[in-house]
Amino acid sequence: AGVDTGVRVFWLLAGLMSVAIGAIGVVLPLLPTTPFLLIAAFAFARSSARLNRWLREHRSFGPLIDNWQRDGSIDRKSKRIAIIVLLMTPAITWLFGAPLWIIVSQIVVLSAVAVFILTRPLPA
Repeated sequence: AGVDTGVRVFWLLAGLMSVAIGAIGVVLPLLPTTPFLLIAAFAFARSSARLNRWLREHRSFGPLIDNWQRDGSIDRKSKRIAIIVLLMTPAITWLFGAPLWIIVSQIVVLSAVAVFILTRPLPA
């Protein structure tokens, strides 16, 4: 039972940390929200039925999680917001005076992320 409890505590803490980071991402445009909420859903499914239910029934976050878990889809509004943030990120990084190699690296990585997002289906 001790190992099971330790594993549950690990997943509970991972879920809580992911929700906190995701919540920060709601107001901080450079930090993605959805991936952290998906991690939280995964972690809560292994640690807390109550928190899992809360997240799945959340007015804003629940539909994103359900879409992803059902068929790997991302709704049009979330795609639009994600692409806008992806486009803004290198510009903001440039404004902060980052070296060119960092900006180029961001563009390469964020381009791959954009392709991934844009190729996900829309919810059924």
